[in-house]
Amino acid sequence: MIALVAAALLAQAAVLAPKPLFRDPVHDGAADPSTVYDPATREWVMFYTNRRADLPMDDATDVRWVHGTAIGIARSKDGAQWRYGGTAAIPVACTGATLWAPDVERFAGQWHMWVTVVPGIYRDWNAPRFLVHLTSSDLKSWRCGGRVELGSDRVIDASVVALPRGGYRLFFNDERMNKAIRTADSRDLVHWTLKDRLTDTPGEAPKAFRWRGRWWLVSDAWKGLLVMRSSDGEHWTRQSDYLLAAPGAAATDRAKGQHPDVIVAGERVYLVYFVHQSGEPQAASDPEWHRRSVLQIAELNEVDGILTVDRNAPVYVRLLRR
Repeated sequence: MIALVAAALLAQAAVLAPKPLFRDPVHDGAADPSTVYDPATREWVMFYTNRRADLPMDDATDVRWVHGTAIGIARSKDGAQWRYGGTAAIPVACTGATLWAPDVERFAGQWHMWVTVVPGIYRDWNAPRFLVHLTSSDLKSWRCGGRVELGSDRVIDASVVALPRGGYRLFFNDERMNKAIRTADSRDLVHWTLKDRLTDTPGEAPKAFRWRGRWWLVSDAWKGLLVMRSSDGEHWTRQSDYLLAAPGAAATDRAKGQHPDVIVAGERVYLVYFVHQSGEPQAASDPEWHRRSVLQIAELNEVDGILTVDRNAPVYVRLLRR
């Protein structure tokens, strides 16, 4: 999620983030993070796809390990030190056996989650996928909303933002359009009107946010993170280079960065991303080690409308809290 935090919040002391930022203790497959601040518990809460990276495969084409996935939870007092918090209590009645890529936001005093649903556990990628909307008053118990109708049976990876003049915008991936990033607008978070196609190349996992007077969009292009910027949220300019395309130097960070989350904390912006463990020594002896994935954090920088990130630099996390 995009944690937009008011400037009136008080800054905490900077804390050095470890590498990895978080590793799932159940299946070792943390991916697709969405991070919010919970004022009720005074904690940061991260929701993520709990991939079953340790599930034995029958052959190289068997992808059951990315199905049958719950939404995991991690909690932190400072945004740097995270502990496992179980799995989200999401009703099966309105979702399905496989849950991916949560986007959690707070609008008008209520928590909302948009989650990608695959109605089953599959050995291949040939299955319908759609978005479901859920609501909660406490980030613990979730209530069924409805399926988000977007004119396609292959929709994944929601990112929802409030528009400055009212209403909301949904950024998502339509796999039937060569995995294009598209948008839809709504006045009530229930009924959506399809709008623009933003990309002509394949990708997924869009994350939209406002910072320094601009709209920004980062998404997973499978060769690093694509960056787009806009002054009005309607007309977008693509950045020529990709973030996190080159592997990092530190252990557990030695592969391209994928599926980003963004935390806006005043003048500072943090990028949370997942990294497959294919670049680690264990992968040399274990052919299935590459499926394991961890979460990492890096700070974004902006100069003249261009975003950069140094994933090898120490990250001192200074978030904002009430």
